[in-house]
Amino acid sequence: MLSKNKQFRRKGFDKKDEFESKLLDLARVTRVTAGGRRLRFRALVVVGDRRGQVGFGLAKGRDVAQSIEKATKVAKKNLIKVPIKNETIPHLVEAKFGAAIIMLKPQREGRGLVAGGVVRVICTLAGIKNISSKVLGRTSNKINNTKATISALKKLKSS
Repeated sequence: MLSKNKQFRRKGFDKKDEFESKLLDLARVTRVTAGGRRLRFRALVVVGDRRGQVGFGLAKGRDVAQSIEKATKVAKKNLIKVPIKNETIPHLVEAKFGAAIIMLKPQREGRGLVAGGVVRVICTLAGIKNISSKVLGRTSNKINNTKATISALKKLKSS
């Protein structure tokens, strides 16, 4: 019989979640029906382990907490592996999604993370410490910029 001071732990359940998540966008969306307006929330979440794995999730829910939870779950299912060489990316890469065009450029050590908006958050969570990026598209749509950045990171080949 176990004493009151000893805690019983099952194997595999004491492991803490190794992924860090960041909410990029939260929007209130409505659907107009014959009975009136239906209100929902849409969340865009990026998750990463700062060691080369990153993913994003987009989900809707009845309230803010539910939408964030669903988006985080989707993000963890859609993880990609980013090849990191000397704390930067191996080569220059460009990607386009919708009106969003993203360019990612490797930088020498010590240069830092020269990126703005969505690209900065994604690169930080992926563990890239030295990179230069430019949003070439005219759109400020965070969803399209996120998809373009993830697409650019998927194009990277490890050398």
